[in-house]
Amino acid sequence: MNFIKEKTKDFYLLDSRIENIFINEYLPAAPGDFVKVFIYGYMYAEYGLEMSDVVMAKQLGISNKKVRDAWDYWEKMGAIRKLYFDDAGGIDFTVEFVSLKELMYGKSTEAITDEKPVDVNIFGNEEIKKMFDEIENKMARSLSSTEVAEILSWIVDEGISPEVVLLGVTYCLEKNKTSMKYMASVVKGWTADGLNTADAISAHLQEVDQRFYQYRRVLKALGFNRNATEAEKRMMDGWFDEMGYNMERVLEACTKTVGISSPNFSYVNKVLENWKNQAENRGSDVNDNKVVTQAVLNQYYEYLRNQAVAAAEQRTEEIYDKLPRIKEIDSETQILGSELSKALILGTEGDESKEIKQKMDQLAVDRAVLLTENNYEMDYTDIKYACDKCNDTGITDLGERCSCVKQRMEEAKVWQKTGKEA
Repeated sequence: MNFIKEKTKDFYLLDSRIENIFINEYLPAAPGDFVKVFIYGYMYAEYGLEMSDVVMAKQLGISNKKVRDAWDYWEKMGAIRKLYFDDAGGIDFTVEFVSLKELMYGKSTEAITDEKPVDVNIFGNEEIKKMFDEIENKMARSLSSTEVAEILSWIVDEGISPEVVLLGVTYCLEKNKTSMKYMASVVKGWTADGLNTADAISAHLQEVDQRFYQYRRVLKALGFNRNATEAEKRMMDGWFDEMGYNMERVLEACTKTVGISSPNFSYVNKVLENWKNQAENRGSDVNDNKVVTQAVLNQYYEYLRNQAVAAAEQRTEEIYDKLPRIKEIDSETQILGSELSKALILGTEGDESKEIKQKMDQLAVDRAVLLTENNYEMDYTDIKYACDKCNDTGITDLGERCSCVKQRMEEAKVWQKTGKEA
């Protein structure tokens, strides 16, 4: 007698098995949306079905960026691996869910130690010895015996040359990836793609490095479905390296070609050159498209002055509350000041004016002593401007443009962007 089980035809009626290690160790600390992405993707991986980030984001009610951030998070936690491939529209990756049991406990029961590996001279191969020395130097520590055995398995079992192993370890460390499993996947992946020499791997990496992405994005923005010519590459190199533009600003310049019949690199180059000249005249960064007008700058200076006055008034109220005698001195000084002004206007300054000035000077001394005795600076209640050269006006007493203007313009950009609020 044989036994069979009816197969469930509807995918959504099947079950997905999430490891308890994930539920207990990973889930509690993870952001909720990231957990949703993990479980939803795991369900499709369980049955080998395809699912795009765009569709997943729509079905989960989150943004595409949130989905991508989730995969970055789970990769960092070691719960997944990203297996990159060259798609027609650019570089993409497949998500591989890691066995958390093996990740936590390993396939072997051998304990991991920090012992320095035995001298690799026993292998009779100076190239391998040099490779291990270089790896330890780059990792700034000694390799454990388990790590040595892992690396040797790549050479013995996979037939990977020490040169390629060293290049793979170096590549991973430069990407801040220190996991031995990650390094193994990179090195074995190169071999699987037929990249067996350092020259072949270097050529491959050069093809898919950041500049390669930049070329592809610019071409796509201009509507070209082809590789860049050498002349176009040199022109784009100039935008990024010599002019100092970032990708966002270059793509913004590409949008300026919408209104012309034949989008081309020369037109974009002219736009970027004009922007660079304008930025140099303003003394700003080429990637800053937020221009601060003189009117806005004047408003910001006025805002700073008002803030300084308000702060001084607040400090004065504090002093009046703690040291009432200061308030009396200020009131007496104000009255004497009015009397001195009248005397000057009436031309009766003589001995009377001299006496008033002496009283005012004595009050100023009394005020300063009282403040310092109570651990306050003598100018504690004074208005304190951000710039004492121009008192937050942008113009010095000589009628010259103040040296603080450049800094105030940078601050005004932020102030303008945040709605001109404090």
